[in-house]
Amino acid sequence: MRLILIFGVDVISENPKKFAVVSWFNGKLERKGEFTLYRLIRFIQSKRPDIVAIDSVTELGDDLRRFLRSLPPETKLVQVTGKPGEQRSLQSLAKEHGIRTADRFDPYEEAKLCALLASKGVGYEVLAFEDEVIVKVTRGRSHGKGGWSQDRYRKRVHNLVRDKVRELEDRLRRADIPFDLETEERDYGLARGEFRIYASREELAGLIRPMRGGDVEVRIYPVERAELGFAPLKGEEAVKERKSIIVGIDPGITVGIAAIDLNGRIIALHSERNMPVGEVFRFVSEIGHPVIVATDVSPAPGFVEKIARSFKANLFVPRESLRIEEKNELLRNLGITVDDDHQRDALAAAYKAYLRLKPKLEHIDARLREAGLSKKADEVKALVIQGYNLGEAMQMVSLRERPKVEENRDEQVREAPDLEPYLRRIRELEKRIEMLENENRELREIIKEQRRTIGRLERRIADYDEEVRRKVLRERELEAKVKRIEVLERQLREAKAVIERLGRDLVQVKRMNVVEIRGSAVPLKVMEVLSWRELERIEREVGLRRGDVLFVVNPAGAGRAIAEELVEKRIRALITEKPLPEPVKVVLREAHVPFFLSEELDVKRVDEFAVVERETLENAIAELMERWKKEDEERKAERLLQLVEEYRLERKKELMRKAEEEKEERQKA
Repeated sequence: MRLILIFGVDVISENPKKFAVVSWFNGKLERKGEFTLYRLIRFIQSKRPDIVAIDSVTELGDDLRRFLRSLPPETKLVQVTGKPGEQRSLQSLAKEHGIRTADRFDPYEEAKLCALLASKGVGYEVLAFEDEVIVKVTRGRSHGKGGWSQDRYRKRVHNLVRDKVRELEDRLRRADIPFDLETEERDYGLARGEFRIYASREELAGLIRPMRGGDVEVRIYPVERAELGFAPLKGEEAVKERKSIIVGIDPGITVGIAAIDLNGRIIALHSERNMPVGEVFRFVSEIGHPVIVATDVSPAPGFVEKIARSFKANLFVPRESLRIEEKNELLRNLGITVDDDHQRDALAAAYKAYLRLKPKLEHIDARLREAGLSKKADEVKALVIQGYNLGEAMQMVSLRERPKVEENRDEQVREAPDLEPYLRRIRELEKRIEMLENENRELREIIKEQRRTIGRLERRIADYDEEVRRKVLRERELEAKVKRIEVLERQLREAKAVIERLGRDLVQVKRMNVVEIRGSAVPLKVMEVLSWRELERIEREVGLRRGDVLFVVNPAGAGRAIAEELVEKRIRALITEKPLPEPVKVVLREAHVPFFLSEELDVKRVDEFAVVERETLENAIAELMERWKKEDEERKAERLLQLVEEYRLERKKELMRKAEEEKEERQKA
């Protein structure tokens, strides 16, 4: 049996508002102390009791709605004195249920009585929420302004929102919980998704959890009732016999409701904005009991599915959604006008369901007239719609109508019985008993033997199980060792690959050192491309020192930055297989760092090892530096001549200006 924790609560003072709290758990009462409203809410959220019992919810005043919203989903608020208009005093209830009372003006005594009465199932649960929850899935933070990076981030967030919506949709479908979903598409993903789930908060506990603070947010909003409801904790109220009806529902912001009886007569038409599923349920219950809940669209919305399940009614869904022309035609046949499109859609759905059943219902009417059960036509039709065949339904209704046969309680005079047959029967039974006792003894012996056999077989099975267990353990141990061997072999292969790579690098370094020591040739440090990553590799594996000569296979794509880095490294020369990009040439030329094509110097290369004859390299560098020196001198001379020419032109202009000024002065004089 599940243990229940109950908090009894009573007001101590109004300003400031304070409460006395007494707990009941497994028959044990404990005084918890004095709480403000804020501390009481925090205490309830931490302990998560099954019931918070109070003598009247009016004691919470304006804070009632806030208090109800803060309760954990599994915690009920119970008014033990009854529902409004039928309330009784705590003392009278306690006396009725055999609970001793003390000081009626002590708040802790009142809180104790509330807890004890709730433990006995006394009181009414306060219902503040519909069996309906709205779940909104949105992005968690603003995208902000920006270029390509912000666009990529925005698309990523919209994809995350779409994935979360799909995940929640899949969970709800697996849990068989009806819902409606509205989405807003953006960037091939979703900007938002809003679920309207037709289930209570308790049903969703553990299925959907709120998420905040990340790229995606999930928020849960229970739908509050317009007016508080009250449901008894223990027992069920008598339900009056209600008329069987067919109900059409058009869900949406404005809900349309239409009800017709099983003869096709219209009973009710109604439409209302923002009508939650609980209000729809209560409205329909006041009209009658639905045997069919119908919709005009296919597939059926979750809202309509929830209503059908609540009434345990059959759900009617058309093969394809009804067109507006078809709905208008149905209303013309009925000869009725409606206030809005929502009433039209609901009535069309209900009447379409009736037309589908009309031949069967007319056949039932004919059979009932023959059997004289016309007065019970609605009951028989409802049973047939629920799945019974016509014969079973008529039999059930007939049994209900059949008057009970009263027993004849008058004393009847009986003649004295003849005892001889009874004595003879007794003797036969005694012989039969003796025979059965002998048979019983024999069977007991057989049972003993069978038990010994069973015990022997159980021991054999136990030995076999032990052998199997040892075998399984050996196989598991072997499997673990095999997996360990596979891991070690993989690690060994990786280590061998590292050793092989390091060995190649070592051989290359040794070759370059030998060539460098001999002095006949200059070793070149080889780079596949002229890039930062390749430069870092060379520095990490063989090092890059001042005066080194680099050999680059393909320098395409290099720029000024890496050329300036090579200049800073103070390399002696750069040799390439393909021509250098112009920006690199300009940087190296300005820094007087020689650069050549490999075909000019006859470079010898094997794998990652390359050399050039020292004499060839030295002569090429000397010639290039001499040529650059002459080019620099020629450039300087040209610059000097250009300066002299510019000065001569400026001087000529100055003399001409002075001559013009003297001429003007003579003319004035």
